Amino acid sequence: MTAVLVTPGRFVRWVENFETRHGDTSFGVSDGALDGRASDGSTFLARPPFDTAYAGAADASAFADSITTPECWGVLLVRKGGFAVARLTGEEIVEHKVGQRHVQGRTKAGGQSQQRFARRRGNQARQAYEAAAEHAARILALDTLDRRSGMLLVTGGDRAAVDEVLADPRLAGLTRVGPWLAVPDPRRAVLDAAIADACAVRVDVVNADR
Repeated sequence: MTAVLVTPGRFVRWVENFETRHGDTSFGVSDGALDGRASDGSTFLARPPFDTAYAGAADASAFADSITTPECWGVLLVRKGGFAVARLTGEEIVEHKVGQRHVQGRTKAGGQSQQRFARRRGNQARQAYEAAAEHAARILALDTLDRRSGMLLVTGGDRAAVDEVLADPRLAGLTRVGPWLAVPDPRRAVLDAAIADACAVRVDVVNADR
């Protein structure tokens, strides 16, 4: 199985290309997704972004037209030493912050030196997560009277690092949704690509054996 991300505006063309490669395709709706089965036995399953479920017509155009981007949502990417957070209206960034913090790499030293190094590295990582949480609470406006309860948040990077940041009580009102974004150390270009991926249709494709 191969997973691909397709922007909603390109989805109908993607389905047309699928039919060109694999033959006449029948469509259905199952488990909140649009599925297709081609005459050569190849299949695909297309899921909307933000963990939403599709329950419309078994048609590529209807599926693409049904996809909407939340009016207000956020992205949080965290890895050791770096983070990116953004608040968006639709696909437009309203406010964002990208930051880096130095976290030392691993050492081959042993004994007490290794223990001191591990403590220093742990403190550096904790400070980085605290900085990420501070900016997330500010940018996502969770420190105001309107705590945006249930505001959707797409996350990515390192799962343990993201969990550390979201353990901050100020971020408790967020609702985490998919897709999980596997990203390198966050930079502005990485954030921009992550936002595009968050808004895309995930299509799982199984090509028939030839």
